[in-house]
Amino acid sequence: MQDVPSIPYTNLPDLSDSERIARARSFYLDMASRRSCRMFSDKPVPREVIEQAILAAGTAPNGANHQPWHFAVISDADMKHRIREAAEVEEKAFYAGKAGQEWLEALAPIGTDEDKSYLDIAPWHIVVFGQRKGGIEPGEKKQNYYVTESCGIACGLLLASLHKAGLATLTHTPSPMGFLREICNRPGDEKPMMIIVAGHPAEDATVPVHATKKKPLEQISSWF
Repeated sequence: MQDVPSIPYTNLPDLSDSERIARARSFYLDMASRRSCRMFSDKPVPREVIEQAILAAGTAPNGANHQPWHFAVISDADMKHRIREAAEVEEKAFYAGKAGQEWLEALAPIGTDEDKSYLDIAPWHIVVFGQRKGGIEPGEKKQNYYVTESCGIACGLLLASLHKAGLATLTHTPSPMGFLREICNRPGDEKPMMIIVAGHPAEDATVPVHATKKKPLEQISSWF
């Protein structure tokens, strides 16, 4: 490794193997209870909860440490409604046949459709943008690297953080998503990646049984 300015590696807790296994299993069980929610309450959520979750997302590994992401956080009712209206235009076309029969059949057990009324109800929208240009310092316009991969990891940490804070979440990816750039007033070299909807679940919220089916370890891993 090249000789560059460095600091000591972050101290990790001194755990026994059994403690490590217990911690890993505890985190798995916590994440296994996470569900995508499409039935939200309008109960308020403190801004600081969202701030801390975004800070956690910002710790994600990324290309050249350029941190090629921007989180546009929306609680304004008018902006949320504009997003709903624009998203439903795309979703109506999607479910009317744009998606293709195979994709629609895959979605059928989940029961989704073009109605995105939860976008008006949930207290927070976090619109994630990938930055093609940027850098670590304000105002830089350097080439960013592994933007999609970096943002994907950051979104995973964001979802995990919001779940740990006791909030329901949903990833929403209308296609195309260019309208999000306009509504959030973001530059042309940023790509909308997804909307993460966050809030409390409605009292009568339910989850499709199909969504609870997770592949077992032997199906999602190979050991050599």
